Amino acid sequence: MAVQPIPLVPADKPANVGDNLAPQATRPRMSSRNRLLFFLTAWLVVLMPFMFWWSTWFGRALTTKQMGEYLNDDKHPRHIQHAIVQLGQRMSRHDPSAARWYPDLVRLASHPREEVRSTDAWVMGQDTAGRGFDEALLKMLEDPSLMVRGNAALSLVSFGDSSGRPQIVSLLQPVTITTPTASRVTDTAGVGTAIHQGGLIAKLQDGDETRELRSPITGRVRTLSTATGASVVAGTAIATVEPGEEQVWEALRALYLIGQPEDLPAIRPYQRELPEVPERLRQQAIETERAIQGRAGK
Repeated sequence: MAVQPIPLVPADKPANVGDNLAPQATRPRMSSRNRLLFFLTAWLVVLMPFMFWWSTWFGRALTTKQMGEYLNDDKHPRHIQHAIVQLGQRMSRHDPSAARWYPDLVRLASHPREEVRSTDAWVMGQDTAGRGFDEALLKMLEDPSLMVRGNAALSLVSFGDSSGRPQIVSLLQPVTITTPTASRVTDTAGVGTAIHQGGLIAKLQDGDETRELRSPITGRVRTLSTATGASVVAGTAIATVEPGEEQVWEALRALYLIGQPEDLPAIRPYQRELPEVPERLRQQAIETERAIQGRAGK
Protein backbone atom coordinates (compact mmCIF):
# COMPACT_ATOMS: atom_id res chain seq x y z
CA MET A 1 0.00 0.00 0.00
CA ALA A 2 1.37 3.42 -0.87
CA VAL A 3 2.37 5.68 1.97
CA GLN A 4 0.48 8.94 1.93
CA PRO A 5 2.77 12.00 2.29
CA ILE A 6 2.43 14.10 5.46
CA PRO A 7 1.16 17.54 4.54
CA LEU A 8 3.56 20.36 5.35
CA VAL A 9 2.48 22.96 7.93
CA PRO A 10 3.41 26.56 7.21
CA ALA A 11 6.21 27.72 9.51
CA ASP A 12 4.21 30.74 10.61
CA LYS A 13 1.18 28.68 11.68
CA PRO A 14 1.57 26.04 14.44
CA ALA A 15 0.03 22.64 13.73
CA ASN A 16 -2.33 22.86 16.73
CA VAL A 17 -3.90 26.11 15.69
CA GLY A 18 -7.27 25.75 13.95
CA ASP A 19 -10.33 27.66 13.13
CA ASN A 20 -12.40 25.51 15.46
CA LEU A 21 -10.72 26.86 18.64
CA ALA A 22 -12.80 29.16 20.84
CA PRO A 23 -11.68 32.80 20.82
CA GLN A 24 -9.58 33.93 23.86
CA ALA A 25 -11.41 35.78 26.63
CA THR A 26 -10.74 39.51 26.63
CA ARG A 27 -8.80 40.67 29.76
CA PRO A 28 -10.87 43.22 31.68
CA ARG A 29 -9.33 46.71 31.68
CA MET A 30 -8.81 48.74 34.85
CA SER A 31 -11.25 51.62 35.06
CA SER A 32 -9.94 55.17 34.87
CA ARG A 33 -10.91 55.72 38.49
CA ASN A 34 -9.00 52.65 39.69
CA ARG A 35 -5.96 53.60 37.62
CA LEU A 36 -5.99 57.04 39.19
CA LEU A 37 -6.24 55.56 42.69
CA PHE A 38 -3.41 53.13 41.94
CA PHE A 39 -1.02 55.84 40.76
CA LEU A 40 -2.02 58.14 43.62
CA THR A 41 -1.28 55.43 46.17
CA ALA A 42 2.09 54.65 44.56
CA TRP A 43 2.97 58.35 44.55
CA LEU A 44 2.12 58.68 48.25
CA VAL A 45 4.19 55.61 49.12
CA VAL A 46 7.21 57.35 47.62
CA LEU A 47 6.40 60.89 48.72
CA MET A 48 5.46 60.43 52.39
CA PRO A 49 8.82 59.02 53.59
CA PHE A 50 10.58 61.79 51.67
CA MET A 51 8.40 64.47 53.26
CA PHE A 52 9.01 63.02 56.73
CA TRP A 53 12.76 62.98 56.10
CA TRP A 54 12.67 66.52 54.70
CA SER A 55 10.70 67.86 57.66
CA THR A 56 12.98 66.23 60.27
CA TRP A 57 16.41 66.57 58.63
CA PHE A 58 18.40 69.12 60.59
CA GLY A 59 20.65 69.81 57.60
CA ARG A 60 17.83 71.49 55.68
CA ALA A 61 18.70 75.18 55.41
CA LEU A 62 16.34 77.62 57.11
CA THR A 63 15.56 81.12 55.96
CA THR A 64 16.05 84.06 58.30
CA LYS A 65 12.31 84.13 58.95
CA GLN A 66 12.18 80.39 59.66
CA MET A 67 15.15 80.61 61.99
CA GLY A 68 13.36 83.12 64.20
CA GLU A 69 10.12 81.12 64.12
CA TYR A 70 11.76 77.77 64.86
CA LEU A 71 13.79 79.09 67.81
CA ASN A 72 10.54 80.16 69.47
CA ASP A 73 8.38 77.16 68.52
CA ASP A 74 7.83 75.64 71.97
CA LYS A 75 5.12 73.34 70.60
CA HIS A 76 7.66 71.57 68.38
CA PRO A 77 10.99 70.98 70.18
CA ARG A 78 12.49 69.42 67.05
CA HIS A 79 12.00 72.74 65.27
CA ILE A 80 14.02 74.39 68.04
CA GLN A 81 16.75 71.75 67.68
CA HIS A 82 16.75 72.21 63.92
CA ALA A 83 17.29 75.94 64.30
CA ILE A 84 20.03 75.46 66.92
CA VAL A 85 21.90 73.03 64.66
CA GLN A 86 21.60 75.44 61.73
CA LEU A 87 22.84 78.26 63.93
CA GLY A 88 25.79 76.14 65.03
CA GLN A 89 26.75 75.60 61.40
CA ARG A 90 26.72 79.34 60.79
CA MET A 91 28.82 79.88 63.90
CA SER A 92 31.39 77.30 62.78
CA ARG A 93 31.72 79.25 59.50
CA HIS A 94 32.16 82.48 61.48
CA ASP A 95 29.05 83.89 59.84
CA PRO A 96 28.41 87.27 61.53
CA SER A 97 24.66 86.94 60.91
CA ALA A 98 24.49 84.25 63.62
CA ALA A 99 25.03 86.77 66.43
CA ARG A 100 21.48 88.15 66.17
CA TRP A 101 20.18 84.87 67.66
CA TYR A 102 22.74 84.51 70.48
CA PRO A 103 20.26 85.77 73.11
CA ASP A 104 17.99 82.89 72.07
CA LEU A 105 20.77 80.39 72.76
CA VAL A 106 21.24 81.81 76.25
CA ARG A 107 17.47 81.67 76.85
CA LEU A 108 17.18 78.07 75.65
CA ALA A 109 19.76 76.92 78.21
CA SER A 110 16.84 76.59 80.64
CA HIS A 111 14.36 75.04 78.21
CA PRO A 112 12.25 72.25 79.79
CA ARG A 113 13.18 69.68 77.11
CA GLU A 114 16.45 67.84 77.70
CA GLU A 115 17.23 67.36 74.01
CA VAL A 116 16.96 71.12 73.42
CA ARG A 117 19.28 71.96 76.32
CA SER A 118 21.78 69.30 75.24
CA THR A 119 21.97 70.64 71.67
CA ASP A 120 22.10 74.19 72.95
CA ALA A 121 25.01 73.42 75.29
CA TRP A 122 27.00 71.91 72.45
CA VAL A 123 26.43 74.78 70.03
CA MET A 124 27.38 77.52 72.50
CA GLY A 125 30.91 76.16 72.42
CA GLN A 126 31.22 77.15 68.74
CA ASP A 127 31.83 80.84 69.52
CA THR A 128 33.71 81.90 72.63
CA ALA A 129 32.80 85.53 71.90
CA GLY A 130 29.12 84.85 72.48
CA ARG A 131 27.86 87.18 75.20
CA GLY A 132 26.52 85.25 78.17
CA PHE A 133 27.52 81.84 76.82
CA ASP A 134 30.08 81.04 79.50
CA GLU A 135 27.73 81.98 82.36
CA ALA A 136 24.93 79.89 80.86
CA LEU A 137 27.25 76.89 80.41
CA LEU A 138 28.49 77.11 84.00
CA LYS A 139 24.90 76.89 85.24
CA MET A 140 24.29 73.90 82.97
CA LEU A 141 26.98 71.94 84.82
CA GLU A 142 24.30 71.40 87.49
CA ASP A 143 21.67 70.19 85.00
CA PRO A 144 19.86 66.95 85.98
CA SER A 145 20.73 65.44 82.58
CA LEU A 146 24.09 63.69 82.21
CA MET A 147 24.36 64.66 78.54
CA VAL A 148 23.52 68.31 79.15
CA ARG A 149 26.18 68.48 81.86
CA GLY A 150 28.67 66.71 79.59
CA ASN A 151 28.05 68.95 76.59
CA ALA A 152 28.26 72.06 78.75
CA ALA A 153 31.57 70.86 80.19
CA LEU A 154 32.97 70.12 76.71
CA SER A 155 31.93 73.56 75.45
CA LEU A 156 33.53 75.29 78.43
CA VAL A 157 36.89 73.82 77.39
CA SER A 158 36.64 76.04 74.31
CA PHE A 159 36.50 79.01 76.70
CA GLY A 160 39.65 77.79 78.49
CA ASP A 161 37.50 76.83 81.48
CA SER A 162 38.14 73.45 83.13
CA SER A 163 35.28 73.74 85.64
CA GLY A 164 33.49 70.81 84.00
CA ARG A 165 36.38 68.35 84.17
CA PRO A 166 34.56 65.92 86.53
CA GLN A 167 31.59 65.87 84.14
CA ILE A 168 33.92 65.11 81.21
CA VAL A 169 35.54 62.22 83.08
CA SER A 170 32.08 60.81 83.77
CA LEU A 171 31.47 60.67 80.01
CA LEU A 172 34.11 57.91 79.81
CA GLN A 173 32.40 55.71 82.37
CA PRO A 174 29.48 53.25 82.07
CA VAL A 175 26.11 54.37 83.35
CA THR A 176 24.15 52.19 85.78
CA ILE A 177 20.38 52.08 85.25
CA THR A 178 18.45 51.58 88.51
CA THR A 179 14.79 51.16 89.43
CA PRO A 180 13.04 54.14 91.01
CA THR A 181 10.52 52.03 92.96
CA ALA A 182 9.83 48.44 93.99
CA SER A 183 8.41 46.65 90.95
CA ARG A 184 8.55 43.55 88.72
CA VAL A 185 10.74 43.43 85.60
CA THR A 186 8.59 42.51 82.60
CA ASP A 187 11.07 43.06 79.75
CA THR A 188 14.71 44.05 79.17
CA ALA A 189 17.08 44.84 76.32
CA GLY A 190 19.72 42.21 75.56
CA VAL A 191 23.40 42.39 76.47
CA GLY A 192 25.34 43.94 73.59
CA THR A 193 22.33 45.83 72.24
CA ALA A 194 23.26 49.16 70.65
CA ILE A 195 21.05 51.85 72.11
CA HIS A 196 20.41 55.53 71.48
CA GLN A 197 19.99 58.18 74.13
CA GLY A 198 16.45 57.71 75.43
CA GLY A 199 16.35 54.10 74.18
CA LEU A 200 14.38 51.53 76.16
CA ILE A 201 16.38 49.47 78.67
CA ALA A 202 13.61 47.76 80.65
CA LYS A 203 9.89 47.73 81.40
CA LEU A 204 8.67 47.51 84.99
CA GLN A 205 5.28 46.70 86.42
CA ASP A 206 4.45 48.62 89.59
CA GLY A 207 0.93 47.52 90.53
CA ASP A 208 -1.30 48.72 87.70
CA GLU A 209 1.34 51.13 86.42
CA THR A 210 3.90 50.29 83.73
CA ARG A 211 7.22 52.13 83.92
CA GLU A 212 9.93 52.36 81.30
CA LEU A 213 13.63 52.71 82.10
CA ARG A 214 15.51 54.52 79.35
CA SER A 215 19.20 55.10 78.70
CA PRO A 216 20.53 58.61 79.41
CA ILE A 217 23.31 58.09 76.85
CA THR A 218 23.97 56.57 73.45
CA GLY A 219 26.02 53.40 73.75
CA ARG A 220 25.71 49.65 74.22
CA VAL A 221 24.22 47.50 76.97
CA ARG A 222 27.21 46.00 78.77
CA THR A 223 25.52 44.01 81.55
CA LEU A 224 22.08 43.00 82.78
CA SER A 225 21.71 42.48 86.51
CA THR A 226 18.15 41.17 86.66
CA ALA A 227 16.10 38.72 84.63
CA THR A 228 12.64 39.19 83.18
CA GLY A 229 10.04 38.32 85.81
CA ALA A 230 12.23 39.25 88.77
CA SER A 231 10.85 41.41 91.57
CA VAL A 232 13.16 44.26 92.60
CA VAL A 233 13.29 46.94 95.26
CA ALA A 234 13.89 50.65 94.71
CA GLY A 235 17.47 51.39 93.71
CA THR A 236 18.18 47.95 92.24
CA ALA A 237 20.68 48.01 89.35
CA ILE A 238 19.01 46.72 86.20
CA ALA A 239 21.74 47.26 83.60
CA THR A 240 24.91 49.14 82.76
CA VAL A 241 25.36 51.01 79.48
CA GLU A 242 28.84 51.74 78.14
CA PRO A 243 29.28 55.07 76.34
CA GLY A 244 29.29 55.30 72.55
CA GLU A 245 32.35 56.01 70.44
CA GLU A 246 31.63 59.68 69.70
CA GLN A 247 31.02 60.50 73.35
CA VAL A 248 34.32 58.87 74.37
CA TRP A 249 36.16 60.56 71.51
CA GLU A 250 35.06 64.05 72.55
CA ALA A 251 35.83 63.39 76.22
CA LEU A 252 39.35 62.13 75.45
CA ARG A 253 40.04 65.15 73.25
CA ALA A 254 38.93 67.51 76.00
CA LEU A 255 41.01 65.75 78.64
CA TYR A 256 44.01 66.03 76.33
CA LEU A 257 43.78 69.75 77.09
CA ILE A 258 42.62 69.84 80.72
CA GLY A 259 43.00 66.32 82.15
CA GLN A 260 44.80 65.65 85.45
CA PRO A 261 46.69 62.57 86.72
CA GLU A 262 43.68 61.49 88.80
CA ASP A 263 41.72 61.10 85.54
CA LEU A 264 44.03 58.38 84.18
CA PRO A 265 42.12 55.39 85.64
CA ALA A 266 39.13 56.43 83.51
CA ILE A 267 41.31 56.93 80.40
CA ARG A 268 43.48 53.78 80.47
CA PRO A 269 40.73 51.22 79.70
CA TYR A 270 40.52 52.78 76.23
CA GLN A 271 44.23 52.12 75.57
CA ARG A 272 43.71 48.35 75.41
CA GLU A 273 43.84 46.48 72.13
CA LEU A 274 40.32 45.08 72.29
CA PRO A 275 37.72 44.60 69.52
CA GLU A 276 35.31 46.96 71.28
CA VAL A 277 37.90 49.77 71.41
CA PRO A 278 38.26 51.40 67.95
CA GLU A 279 41.83 52.21 66.98
CA ARG A 280 41.23 55.96 66.88
CA LEU A 281 40.01 55.86 70.52
CA ARG A 282 43.01 53.80 71.57
CA GLN A 283 45.44 56.22 69.96
CA GLN A 284 43.65 59.24 71.42
CA ALA A 285 43.68 57.69 74.89
CA ILE A 286 47.45 57.13 74.60
CA GLU A 287 48.02 60.72 73.43
CA THR A 288 45.77 62.07 76.18
CA GLU A 289 47.77 60.27 78.88
CA ARG A 290 51.03 61.60 77.39
CA ALA A 291 49.69 65.15 77.50
CA ILE A 292 48.56 64.73 81.12
CA GLN A 293 51.89 63.19 82.17
CA GLY A 294 53.70 66.00 80.36
CA ARG A 295 51.79 68.67 82.28
CA ALA A 296 52.33 66.83 85.56
CA GLY A 297 56.08 66.62 84.86
CA LYS A 298 56.30 70.37 84.42
